[in-house]
Amino acid sequence: MSSPNPARVDWTVAPGGKPSGVVRVPGDKSISHRSIMLGALAEGVTEVSGFLDGADCLSTMHAFEAMGVHIERLSETGLRVHGAGLQGLRPPSQPLDLGNSGTSMRLISGLMAAQAFPSTLTGDASLSRRPMQRVIEPLSRMGARIEAIDGRAPLRIHPVSRLRAIDHVSSVASAQVKSCILLAGLYAQGRTEVREPETSRDHTERMLRAFGVNVETGPGVAALNGGQRLIGTRIPVPADISSAAFFLLAAAIVPGSELLLQDVGINPTRTGVVDILRQMGAVIEMLNPRTFGGEPVCDLRVRGQALRGIRIEPGQVASAIDEFPAIFIAAACAQGETRVTGAEELRVKESDRIAAMVDGLCRLGIEALATPDGAIIQGGRIGGAEIDSHGDHRIAMAFAMAGLRATAPIRILDCANVGTSFPGFGRTAVRAVGLGLES
Repeated sequence: MSSPNPARVDWTVAPGGKPSGVVRVPGDKSISHRSIMLGALAEGVTEVSGFLDGADCLSTMHAFEAMGVHIERLSETGLRVHGAGLQGLRPPSQPLDLGNSGTSMRLISGLMAAQAFPSTLTGDASLSRRPMQRVIEPLSRMGARIEAIDGRAPLRIHPVSRLRAIDHVSSVASAQVKSCILLAGLYAQGRTEVREPETSRDHTERMLRAFGVNVETGPGVAALNGGQRLIGTRIPVPADISSAAFFLLAAAIVPGSELLLQDVGINPTRTGVVDILRQMGAVIEMLNPRTFGGEPVCDLRVRGQALRGIRIEPGQVASAIDEFPAIFIAAACAQGETRVTGAEELRVKESDRIAAMVDGLCRLGIEALATPDGAIIQGGRIGGAEIDSHGDHRIAMAFAMAGLRATAPIRILDCANVGTSFPGFGRTAVRAVGLGLES
């Protein structure tokens, strides 16, 4: 399996390439995380297929193994989780190191807040800079006792007698915040409700139902009652649309290209990238719709043709939040101006993705301007340059695909963290899109 602490890797991408053929990208990272977490809390056995063998998901797995959960590795993508039940986690002997995974830290903090033992959540330098006050504050209202410095990791969580249910109104649509509160709500007395300005991705709500939990949902609202049991089940993990986005981008920006992406999860809270690329003029078809464990899935066929600049409104952001690095590259290849607003959440991802993408585009000769909540990008001719990915997997993959339209080589620094979400990206990109990538 992949190492959670990869050595530094830089890439050189030669210009050109022609996307064609069939691709199956790795399993969905969000669903893989949750399959471990909920499987660990369930009574009985949970079998997971299509699990993402990436460093972030392995951080989640190792954390629950450290708390006494037995997880069998049946294959690279197959797991059997022997659930400990809601009250069955054991005190870890040392801090839980969650690497680069913000999902792991924010969701696990909700579970640890309810345990009868103390715990400490740590991470790498990047994760230690990411804001955790957004989960500390609602958890504290639920009665949790959490110590942090300036709202950042490490998080030291002290046991409390019991959590209390809350009605939380979130200022941003965040699946991580919502999921953290709902997971804590499993242990709370009463009804826990989370309200958001838009509906964020709902994998937690869907998977809780698969484990037998009654979850109430509506537009921008999710709620559950504490004390419910989880029962082990089967979780098939679809291909990750956030990883597929880079191949949608690749085919969309090279006229005459055609790619078929198989088994892609098309959860309606996640398909913003498809909608935005279609709005820019990309031809994307959804074929063979079906369901994997409560999640909608299809095959995506994308054909390349000329793209046009568009205005991306705040209401479109939540459903494409992780795909904006790819969208920024599409904007650089489009004719005319693309303007993104309402995307300030991009500034607190693994890197400041607005600053990193705009800086990289400018280095490649594209006219781009960062704004507080987005960017203004004028499509143009992509040159060659050295780009700093800031250790951000999605920044690295986005600029790699820019090589398809570049006129000179692109050197991308600090790409090792691509393994957190897409192990084997380089091999897949070389095979499926003809990318001239060397490390």
